[in-house]
Amino acid sequence: MRIGVVTLFPDLVHGALRHGVLGRALERGIASVQTEDPRAHAGDAHRTVDDRPYGGGPGMVGTPAPWAAAIDAVAARLPAGALRVHLSAQGEPLTQRRVRELATAPGFMLVASRYEGLDQRVIESRIDAELSLGDYVLSGGEFAALVVIDAVVRLLPGALGDERSSIEESFSEGRLDWPHYTRPVEWEGRQVPEVLQGGNHAAIRRWRLSQSVARTWVRRPDLIVRDGLSIEETRLLDEFLAKREVDENG
Repeated sequence: MRIGVVTLFPDLVHGALRHGVLGRALERGIASVQTEDPRAHAGDAHRTVDDRPYGGGPGMVGTPAPWAAAIDAVAARLPAGALRVHLSAQGEPLTQRRVRELATAPGFMLVASRYEGLDQRVIESRIDAELSLGDYVLSGGEFAALVVIDAVVRLLPGALGDERSSIEESFSEGRLDWPHYTRPVEWEGRQVPEVLQGGNHAAIRRWRLSQSVARTWVRRPDLIVRDGLSIEETRLLDEFLAKREVDENG
């Protein structure tokens, strides 16, 4: 997979790409990430890439010419039809479903603007989609771009040591993950659940599914409302709610 990032801080992006699962995946050629600095396309001696907004107000806005040229330069190096994504607080929320869609593409571009974002004319003429990490504002899109890259690359074949890791985790099936435990069996008086210590795989699967459904119901009920529950999940949730009512009422 080939990924391009338009950014005013290419060193920030490349520095973060050297570590962990992402760094190893890039070293093995599973994916590649190139950057393009709009300053390289500025037409003045000061390499100006932003200006005050028309209509007044605080902040600066990315000027059309250098940003559009940088986007075009990256697009020329990516596979034909590669999605051009602007990281923006106005974008659609990034979800695991969207990440999986990006992971099936041969490549894509992330445009990491800063301050008040890009001139709208650049967005209209050069951008295919806008993505947001959540309902908050960052100083720039570089950290958002790194989040997208990490989330996508770890889904690519060969990126993880065990391919099950990308399947059995939060949001892969529209649910939060179950609790995880490792050795020792007892720590500070707390025990690993007995069901996990045995070899009954059917019981372990049921316990994990029950924990996942219960945790999602308590922490992110919107996921259940959106995606619904299977018959088995509904039964497990009913058991959890019945037990919680008994515990709360003594």
